Amino acid sequence: MLLLGFLRSWQSVAFILVLLLSSLISVDACECCQASHFIVNQPGSSTSWKNGSPYPVSWTLGLQDGFDTFDIEITRLSRGGIYFVAKELPVTMSSLNVVLQDVPAGDDYFLICINSTAGVTYSVSSRFSVVDANATGSNPSPASAPTVTVSGVPNPLSHFAQTFGPSTNGVPHPGWSGIRNQVTAISVAVGAALIGGVMILY
Repeated sequence: MLLLGFLRSWQSVAFILVLLLSSLISVDACECCQASHFIVNQPGSSTSWKNGSPYPVSWTLGLQDGFDTFDIEITRLSRGGIYFVAKELPVTMSSLNVVLQDVPAGDDYFLICINSTAGVTYSVSSRFSVVDANATGSNPSPASAPTVTVSGVPNPLSHFAQTFGPSTNGVPHPGWSGIRNQVTAISVAVGAALIGGVMILY
């Protein structure tokens, strides 16, 4: 009777430990999802870029996005083609000025923050417009940041208008932030196996 009670107590302990460790994985994964939140602030949905004028592009990175650099491209919904704006922007930057020259007018443009080598999209801006140089309207103040000029129509053979310093091109950092979920999962499996072994012995 005493032995049966002992085994039942071990089963209860094992069950509680597995539940607790599983909840830790869920909470940890949830926190990672919330922290990894790359947002393009500008251009916004009501933004209109005039050819020939500098327009600020700004973004906010998550605390644990896990990459060193990213690239910026501009594309249009109704037409094929991509404007290669800037490559290997360091995550230490938070803004960039873009000047359009002779880019066709339209209201279906999007700016994309991407790892162009791996084909991983980090964030997409709201839909914005491009207007002719003689269009009415005020011009925004440029940001205190480098300026990149993009011109003409998209050319798949063209290079990025500007490349910033050498980098790992957005390859995720190794380290605890990248492997902690795996470590926790392994710990759960090992712990459950050990507890199961002890229960069999007793």
